[in-house]
Amino acid sequence: MTETAPPLHELPLFPLQSVLFPGGLLSLKVFEARYLDLVSRCLRERTPFGVVCLNQGTEVRQPGTPAERFESVGTLALLDEVDAEQVGMLRVRCLGGQRFRGAAAVRDADGLWHTDATLIDADPVLAPTPELTATVVALHNAVTALHAQGQHPFVQPYQWDNAGWVANRWCELLPIPLAAKQKLMELQQPMGRLQLVHDYLRGKGVVGPG
Repeated sequence: MTETAPPLHELPLFPLQSVLFPGGLLSLKVFEARYLDLVSRCLRERTPFGVVCLNQGTEVRQPGTPAERFESVGTLALLDEVDAEQVGMLRVRCLGGQRFRGAAAVRDADGLWHTDATLIDADPVLAPTPELTATVVALHNAVTALHAQGQHPFVQPYQWDNAGWVANRWCELLPIPLAAKQKLMELQQPMGRLQLVHDYLRGKGVVGPG
């Protein structure tokens, strides 16, 4: 996983109790002043913000809660839809962009975090190996079932022939700890990520041993 792109200076951060994967969807209700300002600025300047997974603290500042601590590797969030649901609240839909690695984060007086971030190269597009076909088919079946329930959790077009895309979408669906999702998101090789997903699904009996 190379990190050769020019750094992003003072990238604003949105720590969450979730992991955003490249190509994924993220829906937020924004009401804290620091994040309302963040969304307004990103919308005005057409710039992304960084989503990082919390490992201490809470998404909403509360008296007596531990200070926020979060992972250094996150994913850029690109604003897709912003609606003013009511006064002082925005409903935001974002798309996951490139991963990044942040330097030491700095907290402004208003509580907003930012960092100088280095972009991480996107996964190469690799076709899943024949041994992993069952995991691709299982995701296709899961998406079909979700559509039948009126749920559309992924952005089209679907990339069934892209191992990284299939692995990322499975990682979003699987009921695994956040720390595991973070490690999978950071993993260098998309085929290795899909293999780990395949092994998990096989262990749960979702796909066969072949």
